[in-house]
Amino acid sequence: MDLFSITKAIHIIFVVSYFAGIFYMVRLFIYHTEALQKDEPERSILHRQFSFMEERLWNIITVPALIIMSVTGIYMFYLMDWAYFLFGWMHVKLLFIGILLWYHYYSWRIMKRLQAGQATLTSLQLRMLNEVATLILFVVVFAVVLKALFTTYWYFALLAFVAMGALIMLIVKLVNRK
Repeated sequence: MDLFSITKAIHIIFVVSYFAGIFYMVRLFIYHTEALQKDEPERSILHRQFSFMEERLWNIITVPALIIMSVTGIYMFYLMDWAYFLFGWMHVKLLFIGILLWYHYYSWRIMKRLQAGQATLTSLQLRMLNEVATLILFVVVFAVVLKALFTTYWYFALLAFVAMGALIMLIVKLVNRK
């Protein structure tokens, strides 16, 4: 039995689950923020519903997926005798996982503020924030798939991701014009 491949498959499944959760979470924040601008009683009804949905998504899907994703990732390091730390592409991946963990914490803070009825970001800002996770996902996937090629041609990758980020932000702005 190939324990590494099984662990890797589980890791990939929970990476997908985690990103599905975090993408949907920020989408709920957008709807929740817009609901807080409604008149009563619609505002209270929607606020209660979105708070419930966010809490369930966070505690049942997003956080458990993050935990399993992290445990299987660390276990793969262990199975490889920690050799992954020697590769430049892994340094890039770990850097962006660090950024993802910050994003996760920041999302949790937004959720808590929204549950308290405080919208600190506009729906447009939240739409742009949602694209941060997309960029993190792109960088991590390309680093893992291309490995040494990614770090050898890092300047092309950086330019491509900056251009992609700018394009995504432009599209979000254009789509959300009023």
